[in-house]
Amino acid sequence: MGAQGALNFKVGDKAVYPAHGVGEIQDIQERSVGGTKRSFYILRIVENGMKIMIPTQTAGNTGLRCVINQKEATQVLDILKSEEVAVTTQPWNRRYREYMEMLKSGSPFEVAKVLRDLFRLKGDKDLSFGERRLLDTARMLLVSELALALKQGEPEIEKKIQDIFAA
Repeated sequence: MGAQGALNFKVGDKAVYPAHGVGEIQDIQERSVGGTKRSFYILRIVENGMKIMIPTQTAGNTGLRCVINQKEATQVLDILKSEEVAVTTQPWNRRYREYMEMLKSGSPFEVAKVLRDLFRLKGDKDLSFGERRLLDTARMLLVSELALALKQGEPEIEKKIQDIFAA
């Protein structure tokens, strides 16, 4: 899942964009930018319908990537089950920044650590508004991608995650 330049998505393909989640390639358009013709993926984010234009030539460098496979999805679930804590920084605002960077990375493994840490923290104390938003974002990002990777509905994935944290 390293950062690669050009990716070859086709219209209808599902792809993941960092901090926005799963989207569908709706179109590939040619646009003139500064007198140079460039090709762009038009990605519609499934969760909220937002459309994002991503230059095809540098799509991999922006973090656009394929949906994880089943093996990687299992690794993500293992991270959720893990006892370790990814961010131990104090105070909460430094911790928040670290979690934000992890979400922006686009890595499902990093997003899983954010969800795991914040879910556990929530059991110990009330989360700040910002931390609750990060928790919700991490959950949304993971649930939609895991549902595709494991070929299950989002409600089943939500339950799977709830069960992990209830254990």
